[in-house]
Amino acid sequence: MASTGTPKAGQPVVFRNGIVLTMDDAHTVLPKGDVLVVDGKIAGVGESLEVPAGTFEIDAERGIIMPGMVDTHRHMWQSAMRAYGSDWTLTQYFVWYYLEHGMKFRPEDVAAGNAVSALDAVESGVTTSVDWSHGLRTPDHGEAAYEALASAPGRFVLAYGNLAGAPWEWSQDPAVRKIIERARDDSSLFGAQVAFDVPGDPSFPEAPAFEFARDLGVSVTTHAGVWGATNDDGIRLMYENKAMQPGYVYVHAATLSDESYQMIAATGGTVSLATESEQTCGQGYPPAHALRKHGIQASLSMDTSVWQSADMFAAMRATIGADRSWEHMHAHEKGDTVTHVALRVEDVVDWATRGGAKALGKFDEIGSLETGKLGDVVLIKNDDSPTMTPIINPYGHVVYQAGRGDVHTVVVGGDVVKLDGKLVAGDLKDVRGKLENTVSYLQSELGDETWKTGMNPEIPEVEILSNPYQYTKD
Repeated sequence: MASTGTPKAGQPVVFRNGIVLTMDDAHTVLPKGDVLVVDGKIAGVGESLEVPAGTFEIDAERGIIMPGMVDTHRHMWQSAMRAYGSDWTLTQYFVWYYLEHGMKFRPEDVAAGNAVSALDAVESGVTTSVDWSHGLRTPDHGEAAYEALASAPGRFVLAYGNLAGAPWEWSQDPAVRKIIERARDDSSLFGAQVAFDVPGDPSFPEAPAFEFARDLGVSVTTHAGVWGATNDDGIRLMYENKAMQPGYVYVHAATLSDESYQMIAATGGTVSLATESEQTCGQGYPPAHALRKHGIQASLSMDTSVWQSADMFAAMRATIGADRSWEHMHAHEKGDTVTHVALRVEDVVDWATRGGAKALGKFDEIGSLETGKLGDVVLIKNDDSPTMTPIINPYGHVVYQAGRGDVHTVVVGGDVVKLDGKLVAGDLKDVRGKLENTVSYLQSELGDETWKTGMNPEIPEVEILSNPYQYTKD
C-alpha cells in the first residue's frame, strides 16, 4: 500500500509495480517492477523487493519508472526572461541578448534565472543539468550563479563562461579559477566545465583557455557547427593544436563536414543536440543522422527558455521528428520511399538518460537504474489522464505520449523533490519574487521601446505569387 504524506529526509523510498525502464546496457524492461532507494543510492531493482522497515512506498502501477533525465546544455540564467525571444532568429538573439539584454544582467538576475531554471528542471524529470553559464561577466556574476545552483534541488554542473570577454583573458583571472575549482570539488554541485566557443581565428587565441581547462581537470563545452558563428575551421584548429580531448562536448554540431565529425569521433568527443533550438534558430539542421553515421555519442539539451521550452519530452519528440523528416525528405528527393526508420524511440530515451550521463563522464553514477548508482528516479504516471492508458510500448509512450505534466514523482539522490504531481522542494514563491524584481529592473534599464521592439521584431515582407488557378463562375 502506498504511503501517505511526504517522506522524511533520509527515509528509504521504494517504487512499486511500475514498468521499469532500467536503461542498463541491455535496456532491460521490467513489466511490473520495483526500484528501491536507500541512503541516496539505488539498493535494488526487481520484482517484489524486500525493503527496510519504515520505507516510504510509492504506487507506480499504471506508470513508467525511469532514470532521471540529463540535460547537457542549458543557459539557465536566461530563464529570467522566459519566452521573451520566441520570435527571434539566431541573429536577433546575438544582437538583443549579447549586446542589449544580456549586458544588463546583475549578479542577482543571473541567480534568479538559475534558481527558476533549476526548479523547472527537476519538476519536469531532469535530475541533472549543465548550466552553460555564459552570462558571467564578472566573478560576482559567477559567484551568484554558483550559489544559486548549490542551494537548488537537483544536480548541476557549472559550465563557466563569459560572452562579454575573450576566453583567453577571463580564464586567467584567479577569481574565476577559484569559482571553478569550488564547483569542481563541492559536493553540493555535480562538477564543473569551461564554456567558450572557437570562431576560427587562424592564430588560435583560445589555446590558453584549453590549457586552463586541462590544468583544472575539467571538460570543455563549446558551441560548434553553428551557422555564421562557428564552423569547420574551429574544429580543424582545435584538432591541429591537439586541444580536443575525450569527453569534450560539442553543442549543436549542425553545420559540419564529415571530416569535422571524424575529428570529434576520433578524439572521443560527444555532441549535445538541442533540436528545438536548431529547428527554430538556424544553427543548422539537427544532425542526429550525422552522429549515427560517424558513431558519435549523442545527448539532449534544452538550450534556452528565453526561446524554446525547458521540456525534455519536447526535446525527445523534436529530435526523432527531425531525424525522420530528414530521412523521408532525402528519400523523396531521389524518388525513393523509407520503409523502415533508423532512429527509434528507444534511442532517444537512451540519449536523454544514458547519453547525457556519458557526456558528463558520470555514467558510473547516473543514467540508468542499477544497484549502487545514485538514486535519481522519475515516475511518469497520471491516473487522471486518458493519455496515460494503455501503456503498450513504454519507450514510445515516453517519447510521443507523455509530457512533463505526467511526471508524478522525482527523486534525486534519495530526496523526493516532486511527489504526486507537485514540486515539494525549493521555494518557488521566493524565486518568483526575485524574478519579478529582475524583469522590472530589465524593463526600466532598457526602456519601453527597446523592451517592446526586442520582443516583437519586424516581420519581413513576403512576396505572394500570383496564382493562375482560380475558381471562376460559368
